[in-house]
Amino acid sequence: MSEVNDKLVELRKEVVKGAQTIYSKGLVENGEGNVSVRINKNEILITPSSNRYEDLVSEAIVHLDLDGNPINSKSIPSTETKMHLAVYKSRPKVKCVIHNHSSYVTMLSVLRKNIPVIMEQQIIFLGGEIKCSEITEAHTEAMGPSALNALELNNAAILANHGAIICGKSVEHAVRFAIILEKLAKVYWGALQVGDPLTIPEENIKEHEKMFNRLFACYPRKMRKE
Repeated sequence: MSEVNDKLVELRKEVVKGAQTIYSKGLVENGEGNVSVRINKNEILITPSSNRYEDLVSEAIVHLDLDGNPINSKSIPSTETKMHLAVYKSRPKVKCVIHNHSSYVTMLSVLRKNIPVIMEQQIIFLGGEIKCSEITEAHTEAMGPSALNALELNNAAILANHGAIICGKSVEHAVRFAIILEKLAKVYWGALQVGDPLTIPEENIKEHEKMFNRLFACYPRKMRKE
């Protein structure tokens, strides 16, 4: 029993660290965005609703089952919990989910623009072209399927008129991917101000796709396109 409790303590700390890192990087403001981590196949931990990142403590992290039922938690979970749960249910390899409203990604979300393949790291870490989801009402069940459709095989997607969804095999991965996604959005937005951004040719991405599939991909292998 003590091993289970020790694991929970460490995972709560990881959620706090991940949340405070994306806050320190300017990817969220207080009261917005959320971070969650998988405990096991049936349970997750997630940041509370309207949290203040600089004051966030482990005890405030909410413990839920995959149906959204609280487990010994007093805080109210993030309003986007349903979207996180949808990702965990459909992607067993995912250990962390991040939702943020970083500035450049959100600008593209309002334009409902995809980010084409403009840099190699985009393929290696995120999987390729970053798709924008269909518009849905925030905080609803509809957000989950919409986010999953936009994710396809990737580790990140843009949420129409809202922000971003990112997933990874660890908190460290997901935080790294969130930072990379915002950089890509900034580069793409800036390039659009100058002209028509050029994409990486299809024949130049195969090796990068292999690296993604070997090291960072979180999608179920049954979804793999042969």
